[in-house]
Parts: sequence; C-alpha cells; structure tokens
Amino acid sequence: MDVLDLARLQFAVTGSLHFLFVVLTLGLAPLVAIMQTRHLISGKPVFERMTRFWGQIYVINYALGIFTGLVMEFQFGLSWSGLTHFAGDVFGAPLALETLGAFFLESTFLGLWIFGWNRLPPRLHLACIWLVTLTAYASAYWIMVANSFLQHPAGAARQGDHLALTDFGALLLNPSLVMAVPHVIGAALFTGSFVMIGASAWHLFRRTPEQEFFRRSLRTGVVWGAVGTTLTVGFGYAQFGVVGPIQPEKFDDPLAGGALGFMILIGQLLQLVTVFALLPLLFRDLLARFRWLHPVLMIMTPLPFVAAILGWLAREVGRQPWLVYGELSVADAMSPGLTPGMITFSFVAFVGVLGMLAVVDYLLIARAVRRGPGQVALGARGDADHAPAPALAL
Repeated sequence: MDVLDLARLQFAVTGSLHFLFVVLTLGLAPLVAIMQTRHLISGKPVFERMTRFWGQIYVINYALGIFTGLVMEFQFGLSWSGLTHFAGDVFGAPLALETLGAFFLESTFLGLWIFGWNRLPPRLHLACIWLVTLTAYASAYWIMVANSFLQHPAGAARQGDHLALTDFGALLLNPSLVMAVPHVIGAALFTGSFVMIGASAWHLFRRTPEQEFFRRSLRTGVVWGAVGTTLTVGFGYAQFGVVGPIQPEKFDDPLAGGALGFMILIGQLLQLVTVFALLPLLFRDLLARFRWLHPVLMIMTPLPFVAAILGWLAREVGRQPWLVYGELSVADAMSPGLTPGMITFSFVAFVGVLGMLAVVDYLLIARAVRRGPGQVALGARGDADHAPAPALAL
C-alpha cells in the first residue's frame, strides 16, 4: 500500500470503531430518558430500576467513547492538513460547535444526572437526562453538517486557494443533510433498542429471577426498535432521490455498492423482525414466553452495528476520489511529508488504542448485563456523598 491508501485505511478503521460507540450512545440516551419520564409520571419502582440499569450501560459506553473521539481529532492534523487549509473556514465551524455541545454541555448535564441521584429534585434530575439527549443529538447534527459539506459543498465559494463560507443557511439546509439526519437518528434508535432486546432475551432465556424487569425491557426495546427501523429504512430510501442529482456515480464503486446491498438487506430484515415481534405485544407478555425466539434475538443484536458501518462505508467510499466533492481530492488533502512508516506506526497505535477500548467497553457492558439490575451503582441509595462513580464501580 502507498501512503495515500494507508492514510485512508487508517481513517476508515478508526472512524468505524468510533462510530460503534456513537451509535449506541445516541440510541440509549432517549430510551433512558423515556424510562425515567415513565417513572416520574407513574411512580412505579420498576421504571426507576430500568432507568438505573440501562443508564449505567449508557454511562459506560459514553465514558469510553469520549476517548475514541479524541483519536479522530488527532488524525485531521496528522494526515489531512490540506483539508484544514482548503476548507477549514467552513468545515471547522460545525466541528467547533459539536465540540462545544459534546465536551461542555452534554458532559456537564450528564455529570449532573449521574451524581444528582437522590440529590436533585426529581423533575430537575429528569430534565438533566433530557438535556443530555438533546445535546447529544445536537452534536450528531453538527457532525452531519460537516460531513454533508464534504459530500456537497453548499454555502461556500472559492476565494483564492481556499473555500470561504458565503451562506450559513445553505450549509444548514444542505440537500445531503436533510434526509441523512433522521436516517442516522433512526439507526441509532434501533441499535440501542436491539441491545436492550438482546440483553433482555438472554435473561428471559436463562429464566433469571428478574423476569418482570426484562419482560418490560424487551417490550420497550421492540416498540422503539420498530420506530427506529421504520425511520432508518424510510429515510434511507428517501436519500436516493437526493444523492442521485448530487453524486450520480456514488454507487458505481464496487465497495460502496456492495456495502449498500448488504445494508439494505440487514435494515429490512430488522424491520421485519421488530414488526413481527410487535404482534405478540398485543397479548401481554406473550413475546417473553416464546423461549425459542430468544436465541434468535440474541444472535441479531450485532446486526444494527454491522448495518451502521456498512452505511458509513457506502456514504464515504462513494465520493472517491474527492474529499470535498468536486473541489478537493483526497490526494491533495493529505499532509505533506508523510511516509508509509509514519502512517503505519500511527495506524497501529490508533487502532490498538481504539480496539482495546472497544473490547473493554464490550466486557464492561457484558458484565453489567450479566449482573442484572440488582447490582447497579448508578443512583444507588445510601451515603450519596461517598457513592462511587458508576462507570468505575463495576
């Protein structure tokens, strides 16, 4: 491989690993907020326990995902300084707004939510998790604004050797953005839902003592999984009408086209599964008693993650050889002076760190799921002033 292919592979692998964390974070946040809202309205203890249990899994994934995002930032300066010079005035603005949202607002509200159990008034505590959700989706929106600019550089014009922002509104209403945002939201929602479905099915299949808890969790996952898959598939197909005029050759690339064949199949399969699973919900707890379905649901848990990566590949690979479509090629965006040895070293280092974080994330989440809702540190009652951080007390 030459230095260009190595740099592209590095960003593709690290970007894919980072997105695994992001899509689960975005998927679990609204589900946890909905559970806590149901507890505040109904007063039923089971919804508080569900909030704490699934909230702890959310916190684990969020904490480790933050570090993977830092690796992505390093790569822009290391390998793609040409992009910064040519389009930094436009591309950098949404990234800066995303940083403000993710590292300041979202983290602040999440900290208040984590350590506010049994301290903050219930309504204020609930507001914190909803603000976490809103800021998380605002961060995702700004990332999609930046990515859509690379797909279709709307709202910018050449000024000498670089692009300058000429129409902020056009940047925010980019045709490549409008259908992509709800598509990503739907993908995140059914990813978080299928994690709930798979974990609940595991406990129900093993007939662990917390059957009622996981029956409710399974129902919640199925309902919101059906919503998520419908959004994903619907807005996924809607994007074809937008992408065609902008990038007519996008899916001519064999890798992009192949990723899109498989992604559509997985999306439609998951939609059929969730819609089929909704039918037994008309009869209370019938789905939970179908033990033969539980292993099937467990096996399908990784599929939303696979579909998310395939969708990302189809979107990114299809615009090659352009980094900023029609304006800046990938080759011209590379930092000068890079050698294969330098890229190989950073590639091994970055992938090693992100791979380790992914394994640790999986092990911690699997351990939390295995322990069940009876051993949850998040929101545990007792000495609130000396309660350990939930992500570390596993």
